[in-house]
Amino acid sequence: MATQPIQNHHKGAYMSLMRGLNKLDFCGTSVPSNLLLTGYHAFPLVMNSQGQVLMAASIYGRGRIVVLGHESYMTTFPELVENAVLWLIEDGSDNLSVGVQKNLKAVADNLSKSIFQVNVGETFSENPEVGVYVTDAYNVGEDPKDLVAFLKDGGGVLIGGQAWHWASQHPKENTLLNFPGNKVSGVAGIYFSEHPGQVECLPIYPEIPSSWMAVVIGKDFEDDLEFLLQGISEFDLQNGVAASEVLVHGPLAFPIGTTEDGRVFLAGAYYGQGRVVVITHEGLLRRETLAPVWNNAIRWLDQGRDGVIGVVPQLDQAFDLFCKSDLNCMKTNLREDLSVFVCTAYSDDHVEEIQDFVAEGGGLLIGGHAWHWAQTHRDQNPMTDFPGNKILNKMGLSLLENIIWEGSYKAPVPSQAIKDTHHFRHLLHRFAGHVNEGKELTKHEEEGLKKLSGDCANYLCMKAHDSCSYTLVMSILTNILKKLGICPVKSPKDHLLLSLGAEVYKVSPDPDALLHYLIKDNPSSPVVKNQRIWVTANTAGGEEWISTGLYLSPGMKTYMVIPAEIVNKGWKVQIGCQTDRLNAAELKRAPHVCERIPITSEMMQVWNLWGGLIYLIAPPKTQVEGVEVIVQMAVPAPYYRSGVTTAADWSLLRTAPAPWGELEFDNIILTVPSDVVRDLERPDELASHWDAIMRAVADLSAIPQIFPRKERFVTDVQISHGWMHAGYPIMAHKPIAAQLVSVEHARTKDLWGPIHELGHNQQRGCWEFPPHTTEATCNLWAVYVHEEVLGINRAQAHEAMTLEKRNKRAADYATAGRNISNWNVWVALETYIQLQEKFGWDAFKKVFAAYHQMSNFPRDDKGKMNLYAETFSQTVEMNLAGFFKAWGWPIETTTDEKLSNLPPWSDHPMVQYD
Repeated sequence: MATQPIQNHHKGAYMSLMRGLNKLDFCGTSVPSNLLLTGYHAFPLVMNSQGQVLMAASIYGRGRIVVLGHESYMTTFPELVENAVLWLIEDGSDNLSVGVQKNLKAVADNLSKSIFQVNVGETFSENPEVGVYVTDAYNVGEDPKDLVAFLKDGGGVLIGGQAWHWASQHPKENTLLNFPGNKVSGVAGIYFSEHPGQVECLPIYPEIPSSWMAVVIGKDFEDDLEFLLQGISEFDLQNGVAASEVLVHGPLAFPIGTTEDGRVFLAGAYYGQGRVVVITHEGLLRRETLAPVWNNAIRWLDQGRDGVIGVVPQLDQAFDLFCKSDLNCMKTNLREDLSVFVCTAYSDDHVEEIQDFVAEGGGLLIGGHAWHWAQTHRDQNPMTDFPGNKILNKMGLSLLENIIWEGSYKAPVPSQAIKDTHHFRHLLHRFAGHVNEGKELTKHEEEGLKKLSGDCANYLCMKAHDSCSYTLVMSILTNILKKLGICPVKSPKDHLLLSLGAEVYKVSPDPDALLHYLIKDNPSSPVVKNQRIWVTANTAGGEEWISTGLYLSPGMKTYMVIPAEIVNKGWKVQIGCQTDRLNAAELKRAPHVCERIPITSEMMQVWNLWGGLIYLIAPPKTQVEGVEVIVQMAVPAPYYRSGVTTAADWSLLRTAPAPWGELEFDNIILTVPSDVVRDLERPDELASHWDAIMRAVADLSAIPQIFPRKERFVTDVQISHGWMHAGYPIMAHKPIAAQLVSVEHARTKDLWGPIHELGHNQQRGCWEFPPHTTEATCNLWAVYVHEEVLGINRAQAHEAMTLEKRNKRAADYATAGRNISNWNVWVALETYIQLQEKFGWDAFKKVFAAYHQMSNFPRDDKGKMNLYAETFSQTVEMNLAGFFKAWGWPIETTTDEKLSNLPPWSDHPMVQYD
């Protein structure tokens, strides 16, 4: 199939190496090795139609290396060799001396005709002062480390050969580590593999070649798993462990331990000439039940050297455990003379030193989780900023913020594990084959598409644009999206494409070229320019969204000028009002359509694939007064603000072209589709309506009339759960929008649902008894607002509140034994309604006010229920213990004693059921 170009910073190197070449004819008698590329800086020079790499180049340390899949190519393609030697000479170096291994005398003869000073010798050690060394892959010297040190220090290496014949002669040896050429090229992430390459006459592409078929796993790892899992039947992750998931994404990385649903917590990888094992919680390194696992892992990492195992001092319990296995352990930080280094994933002090240690043959056992770091570093990217990932990403492994909870997990059967692989590349390769060649996916692979979606999203967050492996994946995903686009979302495949579209767009070097494949209907809208937004914030009520009244169309970019006072102070720009993340089988919109961008400079460019209203997000406990933000270009939205927007302003603003509008009143902001407010002629009347509602909410809650943070409602075509749900903002389905902006509807029908959610936001843990009251006490506000503001009796406000239904619930509850486990929702609400009908709303206001003055509340339901019974009784000056007992509350003797001096409520409504 035709290859596709990759764009990254290796482009210049590729152009230099292939200069003057139009095609390379490989159709001779030589059978090359398929080269396996794993290095961060490794990139292909020639790729056949099967995605096999026949020539490649890379960088290691300060040096450069070019690898040819057969030594004969050194004479078959003299122009390429000359280009390679010129590129291999260190930048700025005038050392044109080239050392050539004696078996390649014909290469030396060719190079001598050019500008190079050529020295032919038996080994590299005979020509240590050369700028470039040329050798076949079979004669790299008795100690290849000398050649590796030369490369690392800035030397250039040209090496050619094939490993398939060697592998056939050494069937029990590990080709990746033991084939002579790999002891040099492997440190730079290029391996001669045991697999022959298919020969063709190949054109030279203007860009670095790429193919979906190149996304392969470089080894089956059965022998490694046999070694690592010897004597292991299960992995004990019990007793309070919360590990991270690890993404296995490198061609030479593989899972070792997984959950039943395929999430990886223990993994290994080859890296250069060394190996790595990662366990996703460092506490497991000291666990006695896992001692055999670490014994196997360390011996695998040691590669038979019987060397020193260095363990960082903070892992002293792990050190003691390892010593019991007769391992030669030492408490130390990283040293070059170690065989294996054991450390945690929480420091990035020696990233390059650790990577070089492994690449040059060392073993690394590293433990740690990323979920806690991610929770405490919300503004950072775990894939790039978490210390452990700075070490591990290049090794083909990454710690994720996803949590794997405690459990006991069966060890895989090695022969089966290589078939049921949980490897990112396996599923990506299969899915790309499905898209490009129509290959059918198995049921297991279909089921894995959801995981692939998440894995792709995490992988793309590495933003490793300098890595050819990363840009290869980017190229494949981009081509998939261009080929399939985004369809109505019903199947796992549709979900994957939708998720991929958003994630690839974020990191694409040319997102505009992708836009029309992702957004089919994106008409242009009139814009306004250089809009000045005056920002005042006092976030005593927590993080706050500040509306701008502006909108960005899907993919539309704008610059914002930010005042210095809020730069690097925790402020963000948010594009989009729908913050719910969806997890539904059938989607009516993308799962995540809201973007937040930290404010880190006084001039910043912002955009969102899905578009959205523009907000400034003020962090908690911040105060600014009248600072100016300028938005260079945006679409105006219908935006009304009480006390600011005049009737004349609104007559124009309500026709503004943005699809979303906002109505901001004294204590609440309504975000609705614009077509709902186009015909709203008197927003001031709606403002008065909502101001009265919100004053009533505050009144019942015994809090100030002006909320510390205005409530928000957002209506959407699809939300994460329920018909509505509480929070900031309160989310509701789109049909609710018309009810929110209609005074008539509220006063003639009801507004139970929205007020119910506002009630949720007023609930407080100190007087809530979850799960019993979660959906009960919030309805106190619904009853109160309907009766006190809207003039609708409780029986008319909701069908469940008729006297007949209320009485039946109470009777049924009492008859069934007054079991507190059945005291939920409407049954639980009846308890509070009976109190209200006896003592009035003022009693509740006084009780809530009393709670505002308290501290050190009980944490368990029993303790909180006794405190509530005591508080309500003291407030109304009547002993309510008998009433609450009649409802099955666990009233204690001490509570009875505290209330014994008050007159009892002996004729309460539940007496009739005794």
